[in-house]
Order: sequence, then C-alpha cells, then structure tokens
Amino acid sequence: MDDIQVVESKPLMVDKELPGLREAVQQLVVKEHDVETPHGRIRCTMKGVPKGDRPVILTFHDIGLNHKTCWDTLFNHEDMSEIMQHFAVCHVDAPGQHEGANTFSTGYEYPSMDQLAETLPLVLKHFGLKSVIAMGIGAGAYILTRFALDYPNMVEGLMLININPCAQGWMDWAAHKISGWTHAMPDMLITHLFGKEEINHNHDLIATYRHHILNDMNQFNLHLFVKAYESRRDLEIERPVPGVNVRTLKCPSLLVVGDSSPAVDAVVECNTKLDPTKTTLLKMADCGGMPQVDQPGKLTEAFKYFIQGMGYMPAASMTRLARSRTASGSSVASDGNRSRSHTTEGNRSRSHTNEGSRGRSHTDGTANNNVDQSVPKSTEVSC
Repeated sequence: MDDIQVVESKPLMVDKELPGLREAVQQLVVKEHDVETPHGRIRCTMKGVPKGDRPVILTFHDIGLNHKTCWDTLFNHEDMSEIMQHFAVCHVDAPGQHEGANTFSTGYEYPSMDQLAETLPLVLKHFGLKSVIAMGIGAGAYILTRFALDYPNMVEGLMLININPCAQGWMDWAAHKISGWTHAMPDMLITHLFGKEEINHNHDLIATYRHHILNDMNQFNLHLFVKAYESRRDLEIERPVPGVNVRTLKCPSLLVVGDSSPAVDAVVECNTKLDPTKTTLLKMADCGGMPQVDQPGKLTEAFKYFIQGMGYMPAASMTRLARSRTASGSSVASDGNRSRSHTTEGNRSRSHTNEGSRGRSHTDGTANNNVDQSVPKSTEVSC
C-alpha cells in the first residue's frame, strides 16, 4: 500500500470561530493512498487528520463519477467548513475510476458490489480507524449499505442518496438492444444520474457531466464498474417486526432524494424496508438527481442535523433551513435526548399520507395522543 501526493502538510487548525473557517479547512492535510485489498488496489483520499476515537466521514461515489466530480461541490461549499473542522474525510474511489487510472488488463475480473463492500474494513484498518459516518450516492450508497449490514460495528451513521436496494439493473434493456457500449454509455449514465427535467432544461450541467464521462473517465474501466453495479443483488433488508430477528441497518440512516430524481421510487421503497425509529427520508424540493451538486447548502444543513442526532457537533450553526418540520412520535421517542430538528419551507411542505399503500405512516411532531404509538412510523421531511 502506497501513500502518495501530499498536497499540503499544514497543522490542523482548531479555531472555532466562523470567520476564516473556510480558509482554515483549505489548509488541512490532503493525502492520497493506494490500499491493497484481495480485490485490487483502492484509491483513497484523506483530508484532515482523524481525531482520536471520533469517526471519519467516508464517501463513495456513483457510477460515471469519481470522488472529485461527485463530492467536490459539496465539500468545497462554505457551510461544510464547520463540519470539516470536526471530522476528517476519506473519499474512496472504486477501482479504476480515479483521475488518470490505468486501463485494466484484458480478462481482469472487476469486483462485485459485495466485494467492494468487503474492501472497506481494510481501508479502515489502513488508516487506523474504528468507525465511520458513511456518505454515498447510487452505486456508492448500495456499497456502503452492504458494508453497514455486514460490519455494523464499523458504521455509526449512513447518509444514502439515491439508494436502490433492488437487484434489477436500470440498463437491462440496453444489454440486449444496443450495441456499441462506448457510444451508448454516456447517455445511459446521464439518465441514471439526472432526472428528465434536468436533462431537458439544464443543458450546461448535462454537457459538463457528459464531457466528464467521455473525456475524463477511463472508458474500459468505467464499463466494468457499470456492469458490476448492474449485476448487483437485492440487499435483502426487512423492516423490523417485534419479536422477529430480521436483517436491517442498525445505525441511524438519512435517505436523501431530489423530488425530480429518477431514483425517487427506489428510495421510497428502501425507506419501507428500514427501521422507522432510526430512519429519516428527506425529499429535497426543486432538486434533481444529484442533491450534493444541485443543493449543497441544504444538504449540508440536513447532514448537520443528522450528525447532531448522533450526539456530535451540538453547537453547530444552522443558517439555511427553518427548524419546524414534523417528526413521528416513535422517531422522537427513539432519539431520547437527541434534538433532531426537521425542516420545511412553508408552501413546499408536501403531504405524503397518500402513500399508505407503501406501508408508511406519518404524524405531526406535536404528538397526537389519539395516535396509536405502538405502530412504528417513519420520519419524513421535505426542504
């Protein structure tokens, strides 16, 4: 395993004042590491210095992206500076997806989604980490969920964007009807990453990512990663039932999806399979397939609330979102002394009560005494 490219080696600053915070974060130590695993080398980029037993934020990107094109907009946002004063960040690139990656040899067997999840304990071991707060989107969200299911003691919390727990591939039709993968792949990836509204109206954004997919990604390696994601299996998670031992996430989970994202149905389906006392579903208004790019300020605010719910950063500043959203009685009770606030923007508040057929029930956070509190209810918020 190699440690390469020290970008800056300046002491980690601990100034708690907001003025100059962004400048302080820009001076954090940044190192790239190649971590050897049974499934090949994993490129990791660590920003900041892990703080004792505090978890590190671990990210994993989607297909068609690497850690820079996926997460730079979010982590360079001014509101993220405060979080990065408290947590180091480890960005993981899937094999062969990082900038300047060499082409895999013919016959190379790309790791499956399950095998990629199995590399993450070795990443933690390499950095001497005990646990992480994981953040993933699309394929990365699937991999991190698998990791949390198999190694629950290593994951303190999950923020999952566009998570799809099901096995069916979004490109099943393409495997049989389209030849010429190199030509067809960019368009198929665009329809995976972005909603129809964005594709039809936000031409600059789409052009930027199409150019990235065509010119910055190693096409052979990308094809292998896409096929691995398409071949994924069901996560096989079930909503807990009292007295029944089921396989589900043990940690607090924040499911995020833009209201015009192509992944809305998949995220809602995943929400029905998770423990409602530990799960929050966040639908972001006026947002497409990549909330971390489209609405980085709002997503940062939601992530701060999420971290506070786990007992970290109790004094974090909140500036963008009003703290006045509904929360279910069961979810509030499960948090105990945790003050997890949820948000809305007045007229943007959506009613989700018509989705009862999906097995989700929501109630006002002002605890209606007539509600049967024995029935677990998910927390759902909009912003």
